[in-house]
Amino acid sequence: LVDNEMGDVIHQLEHQISRLEGVLRLENKITASGGKIFATNGKKADFLTTLKKCKEAGGSIATPRNPDENDAILYFVKNFNTYAYLGIKESLIPKKFQFLDGTQLNYTNWHLNEPSGKGDE
Repeated sequence: LVDNEMGDVIHQLEHQISRLEGVLRLENKITASGGKIFATNGKKADFLTTLKKCKEAGGSIATPRNPDENDAILYFVKNFNTYAYLGIKESLIPKKFQFLDGTQLNYTNWHLNEPSGKGDE
């Protein structure tokens, strides 16, 4: 494509993306933090289904790496009055946690004595 045509195509795509983001923001299904986009479909699911849906959308399950990203996840917890799965698992050492890929956590914001292993954490 000629530069002008390419510019027009890019402009149209940017406009379409902007409109889609606007709709998702109106429905409280998208928020951003630190250059990342956090999104939900608003449906309840088990962990494996959530993991699968995130991958199908081209992303990954939310993993807060700082207070701002934690707040982005809490946005959905509060708006949908539900819990959120995180991309964190217990390591081979009890009560020690890691990212799903096995790397060490560098940020947590848990209450004292949490996670406690009670219920679905």
